[in-house]
Amino acid sequence: MHKHAQTLPEFDERTVFRTLFRAYPDALLLVDACGTIVLANPTACELLGYPEAELVGLPVDALVPDSIRPRHAAFREAYSERPRARPMGTHTELVARRRDGSEVMVEIALSPLQEHGLPYVVAAVRAIGAYPRVKQALQRARYAEHVAQFGRMAVDARDQGNLVAAAPKVALEALQADAAYVTLRTEGEPPARLAAAVGLPEGIALGDTLTEDSARRWREAGYTGCLTAVLFDRGRAVGELVVRSRNGMRLGEEEQRFLDSLCNLLATGLQRAQSEAQLLHSQRLETVGQLTGGIAHDFNNLLTVISGNLQVLEELPAIVQDEASQQMVRAAMRAARRGAELTGKLLAFSRRQVLQPQALDARALLHAMADMLRRTLDQRIRIEVQVSADCPPCLADPGQLETALLNIAINARDAMPEGGTLTFHGSRAVLTPELLAELGDAGEYVALVVRDTGTGMPDAVKARAFEPFFTTKESGRGTGLGLATVYGFAKQSRGAATLDSAPGQGTTVTLVLPAASGAAAGEEEADSQRRLPHGLAVLMVEDDAEVRSVVHRFLVSLGCNVTECSSGEEGWAAIQGHEHFDLLLSDVALGVGMRGTELARTARQRTPRLPTLLMSGFESSLIEVPPEVELLRKPFTRAELARAIVRAVS
Repeated sequence: MHKHAQTLPEFDERTVFRTLFRAYPDALLLVDACGTIVLANPTACELLGYPEAELVGLPVDALVPDSIRPRHAAFREAYSERPRARPMGTHTELVARRRDGSEVMVEIALSPLQEHGLPYVVAAVRAIGAYPRVKQALQRARYAEHVAQFGRMAVDARDQGNLVAAAPKVALEALQADAAYVTLRTEGEPPARLAAAVGLPEGIALGDTLTEDSARRWREAGYTGCLTAVLFDRGRAVGELVVRSRNGMRLGEEEQRFLDSLCNLLATGLQRAQSEAQLLHSQRLETVGQLTGGIAHDFNNLLTVISGNLQVLEELPAIVQDEASQQMVRAAMRAARRGAELTGKLLAFSRRQVLQPQALDARALLHAMADMLRRTLDQRIRIEVQVSADCPPCLADPGQLETALLNIAINARDAMPEGGTLTFHGSRAVLTPELLAELGDAGEYVALVVRDTGTGMPDAVKARAFEPFFTTKESGRGTGLGLATVYGFAKQSRGAATLDSAPGQGTTVTLVLPAASGAAAGEEEADSQRRLPHGLAVLMVEDDAEVRSVVHRFLVSLGCNVTECSSGEEGWAAIQGHEHFDLLLSDVALGVGMRGTELARTARQRTPRLPTLLMSGFESSLIEVPPEVELLRKPFTRAELARAIVRAVS
């Protein structure tokens, strides 16, 4: 050891210090007692956007946003009186102001040098976005947020031109590219024409037919990176959504999935707008169901991958110990949930879902609905919730009840263009003779009341309000299905719906639903208390590799032993083998070949007692599921998967 030490070359400590200071991967600032920057390494210059000559000599307060500068000055004064080492991660919600005025979230470690006889403090600064996992979570959150934003636009849009024009703008912003455009071709017109664009090079204009000459112009303008998603109309390619970049952009699977989802939503919006005329006759519900169901599977698979990986990411030790990362992951999960809500709203148009009634807490339901509407309705509309203390749980399908309340709220919004008050009220129903005659049963019921302070309805309109396809809105703004859907849901739930309104007096819609019996509520509680057996042998069949990976992680974390298959044929071969399985978990749509429903039916013929759980992103009413088989809707959380497995194997 000593012999080796003697062979080391002599070195100058000052030279080594300066070399280390400049080569250090984090931004380093040497700050004196007055708060002036004395030294800065190249990483600091790059992070903060300053040339070294400007950064040295600058007060450190100049790097703090104006809004928090007084607080920072107080902190710096207190710190100078009692300097101490502070490592990364102890204070994470920090923001640095760059030279151009932009801001970046950072972590800062402080190392005072007073104990070494130097009146300085070394500040090590690191951009939080530099963490790969956090960056990936933020990226997914941004994509999910843009998809949800465009989806809301697609749901409400009645003008095809506005929707087509919005798509390239959303794609450009999300992917941080330089140009984006939509091409469309009509039947009998093969050449694709530019329908909407942002960032076109010189010589190309809207309405142009894309040719080899236009492709050459793109290349000459320096657009090298390119992502493309095909726009389909009922299985026929009718155009493309294209994003281009001059200086390169991410061209990974996440970006392609985002663009595909955006394109699917655009196709759905265009199809829905084109089908407005068809919605005037008896086939309108079938048409809308096809439009929405066509994108549900792919979109829900995407959300399953996003939300599943975020749940796994949230539990990683490095993320658990970092509050800033936790906040970012939670933001991403909220965005994924908003995407799932969007899918549910699209599917609600079909109005063909098989009801699955369960005991529902009216207080929790109405407060959750109010919270969602506060984020989406006009801010001038005040939303209030009032629930009686003796209000019992109601027995209804949660998704369809939420859709019914949403339809009523949207009508209320349209009746209050200048703002007003929207009130939700829950109580034990008082059965009038008229209600008793309609219900035909003098049992216990719950009344869910939605009241607005809008324009109200004259008697002639009120008398027809629940009729299918009746609407007083101008062409292109309503289909007349909202209140008809509410009435149909109430009747299908063995309840009733009433409406009271007058011009200038607002409108009150009341849903009367059966109260959940003590036995039903008890079954719900008992179901939630059951535990998943440890070591459950699960045969999991899923054709999407990323979804398969997420579900596999969930199952392993739940203590299951998992056998994976990527097709129905592989799953059937595994069942025919000698291995024993406690549960068959299969997706419904398994690509080309045997579907999940067929696999489940064949497997149960061979092994009648094999518990089976199907999962799908399709509308459940479009799937022929045997009554003894559980169906789990995508996207789902790990807890929802666990509860579905418990029900299947119980």
